[in-house]
Amino acid sequence: MSVKEHYDTHLAGFYSWMSGDFSTRQNEFYTFLHAHNIFPTGTGMAIDLGCGHGIQSSAMAKAGFTVKAVDFSVPLLQELKANCVNLPVACFEDDIRNIGQYKDIKPELIICWGDTICHLQSKHEIFSLLTDCANVLNQDGKLLLSFRDYSKELEGLGRFIPVVSDENRILTCFLEYAGEFITVTDLLHEKSNGRWIQKVSSYKKVRVSVKEIIDHLTKAGLTVALVTEINHMHVIIAKKT
Repeated sequence: MSVKEHYDTHLAGFYSWMSGDFSTRQNEFYTFLHAHNIFPTGTGMAIDLGCGHGIQSSAMAKAGFTVKAVDFSVPLLQELKANCVNLPVACFEDDIRNIGQYKDIKPELIICWGDTICHLQSKHEIFSLLTDCANVLNQDGKLLLSFRDYSKELEGLGRFIPVVSDENRILTCFLEYAGEFITVTDLLHEKSNGRWIQKVSSYKKVRVSVKEIIDHLTKAGLTVALVTEINHMHVIIAKKT
């Protein structure tokens, strides 16, 4: 199953529940922006690649940016519109690989958050996206990335990852490694009329390391200003100078 099919038929239905309380997560990202002195200094334009239901887009808008929010999931974009009422956020149903067509807005900030870059079909596509982001960014603009490094294989029972649960839902991921890719199976157990129902869907992600990302960002002409880890995600801030 393709990533888009996985979102359309499975993940979009519980994405916002899986992501946690919207206001809390929005405030966390706003705090991150503030802590790293990320605010409008030029065009004020920002692009959110793989925006989901708007956690990062809304935080950037509250930080003063005008945001172009890009995602291929119509249900998630509909949620984003509801979450960003009265904020300068515009939705675009599009593939993030089409970032090149947004160069004319002269963004001073591009983000690709929440493991989105690993949803592409190969390392080549990831590196092409990073190069395109570098080309689209305005001078002195910043690129923010967060992703998981799957280069080290988990083994045995360690491949079962409890994600989130409450009294009515339990989400677990199962990981299978094969060369450049990892197959992620989302197992959702949902209570309905007193009975537990299992819903299962799988899709592939690309295994790319932090070092590979940093090396390519440098090759693309960006200066890496921060490499850290937040909530089990690797986070990178790079600047176009």
